[in-house]
Amino acid sequence: MNTITLSVPGMTCGHCEAAVKHEVGALANVDDVAVDLDTKDVTVTGTDLDRAAIVAAIDEAGYDVA
Repeated sequence: MNTITLSVPGMTCGHCEAAVKHEVGALANVDDVAVDLDTKDVTVTGTDLDRAAIVAAIDEAGYDVA
């Protein structure tokens, strides 16, 4: 099991959280996506995670990774 945590400073609300969880959660090998709106962190857990694919999915949701 791997974990990747990324900072996504543009997230501010429940809609942001849902959009990011939807896009990242659809990726292969992702078991869980946790969003902390207070710290602006997205933590992804799974096997053989692809950081570039996660960043691209967050971008697809409309947010930039810091």
